[in-house]
Amino acid sequence: MLAEYLPILFLVVLASLFAVGSIVISGLVGPRAPNPTKLSAYECGNEPLARVRETRFPVKFYLVAMLFLVFDIEAVFIFPWAVVFRELGWFGLGQMALFIAVLGVAFVYEIGRGGLEWD
Repeated sequence: MLAEYLPILFLVVLASLFAVGSIVISGLVGPRAPNPTKLSAYECGNEPLARVRETRFPVKFYLVAMLFLVFDIEAVFIFPWAVVFRELGWFGLGQMALFIAVLGVAFVYEIGRGGLEWD
């Protein structure tokens, strides 16, 4: 019985060794003497215009995030339902209709709050 769990134990040990090894190697190889050139912005080449910690995000940011979650959750739950659709019958169809209706209410709320308008 214990032999059945041996591959799982091996995978956990291997993942742990990889995580610890990555941290140790990055500590050994990483930069030791940071200077202004090393710490400057390199991805876009521009210095940030505002301090992010003091900047407040607009409500639209959260509305777009909520809209993404609504569609993401819908896709995650509709796919397995579609796989076993015939086995669930009318009860499964009704439950999915209720689920879509609840997500539709969230979508209508999102439209009402202006989540899809890019001003």
